[in-house]
Amino acid sequence: LISPRMASGMQEKQYTPSLLSFFIYNPKFGPREGEEEKKILFYHPIEIEKNEKIRNVGLCEAIVQFTRTFSPTNPAKSLHTQKNRQFFHEAEENYWMVMVVRNPMVEKPNKDGKPPTVEYQEEEIIDSVYGSVLQQCYCMYKLFNGTFSRAFEAGGVELLTQKLEKFFYRYLQTLHLQSCDLLDVFGGISFFPLDKMTYLKIQSFVNRVEESLSLVKYTAFLYNDQLIWSGLEQDDMRILYKYLTTSLFPRHSEPELAGRDSPLRPEVAGNLLHYGRFLTGPANLKDPDAKFRFPRIFVNTEDSYEELHLIVYKAMTAAVCFMVNAAVDLNREFCEQLDSLVGPQLTLLASDICEQFNINRRISGPEKEPQFKFIYFNHMNLAEKSTIHMRKTASVSLTSVHPDLMKILGDINCDFARVNEDEEIIVKAMTDYWVVGKKSDQRELYVILNQKNANLIEVNEEVKRLDMMGMDYFTTLKLSIVQVLLTASV
Repeated sequence: LISPRMASGMQEKQYTPSLLSFFIYNPKFGPREGEEEKKILFYHPIEIEKNEKIRNVGLCEAIVQFTRTFSPTNPAKSLHTQKNRQFFHEAEENYWMVMVVRNPMVEKPNKDGKPPTVEYQEEEIIDSVYGSVLQQCYCMYKLFNGTFSRAFEAGGVELLTQKLEKFFYRYLQTLHLQSCDLLDVFGGISFFPLDKMTYLKIQSFVNRVEESLSLVKYTAFLYNDQLIWSGLEQDDMRILYKYLTTSLFPRHSEPELAGRDSPLRPEVAGNLLHYGRFLTGPANLKDPDAKFRFPRIFVNTEDSYEELHLIVYKAMTAAVCFMVNAAVDLNREFCEQLDSLVGPQLTLLASDICEQFNINRRISGPEKEPQFKFIYFNHMNLAEKSTIHMRKTASVSLTSVHPDLMKILGDINCDFARVNEDEEIIVKAMTDYWVVGKKSDQRELYVILNQKNANLIEVNEEVKRLDMMGMDYFTTLKLSIVQVLLTASV
């Protein structure tokens, strides 16, 4: 992407990070001279000449092997050059994924018709951010296709390359590297805080549905793109949550009804009219030619390796994911039963949640613009909260702070990753903002303060006050999460 800007009366162009190449190889598949091409399982862009592919893969293989001599269990994760940055990830034993990103650059015009001067901004790329993006690529592939090794065992190299090509040619088009930031490192889950009574209604709803539809093995309940309840393991829910909130839900967005405007109230619970619909599977149950095919996902790949149908059903701003064993044939009768059972109940639940949310908002009063913005992440339950991001999707990351401040947040996070101890870092930015990072007991808190004339002691006191002020939110959030975890283990 190019963003022109004016400097010294002349226009210059700023280029954001972009994907140069992406490839997957296994050095065991072409060990002898002349067989190097057999190592390459996938290469993007496809039009690259064969010898150049072999040369690029060979260079990465050499770098990894060379760094193994210094650290056998922890080889190179990235390679820095002036023009680009290469990231390496061994997704499974001997299966290597490589992503090459062009560094951001500024093109400055010269006088007298000379070619423009190009300045590469290699320090703007944060290894942890783009390394996490590469790992997410594998996790998303594994969610919908299972592991590389399982595909190889089932159909050899031919089946594996087919799966890789089918998935990654489409998925790589959704990568918007200029929008990646600290939230990609965390890969967290935003939880929706609820009062106890509404939460118990949702728990009761899930129990009733799982009892009535015995085929359902796992369930997840979301409201307004935030998780309320999940029966999946954390790591599986983390990547499924990312798929739902950055891909599936945005594709099916529509004007949602506010709870107080819904014609369906609890006193007419017998009314079978509802706003429920399938986001995966049949678009219209009344269509005689409707297709009852659902996407398949793979969970618990480290042990039981389960393949499941993913049924996503939505009413207003509430969505439920039902996961059913893939060996079961899902037909019209099952979908009609699910629709008639879940639709009315989910519509009423969505209305109740929205009404409760509006009541809580009225009680708390109008929101004031705070003097600070923050990002919070809990490594134990993957809970994240950001007041810095106004919108975060796969293609857009709208933040309310300058990119330079986001870069400082990323640098602080890198410092935290190098040590296991609790730590606190305070930075005074050139723009008079204060940036604070705190790491304590598997939790990380990043705060941006706009207090131009404050000193270090005053900033530290302000962050302490924020800790106290934030306890109400974090306590509510932790209670919701504890409820999720307890019911998930029942």
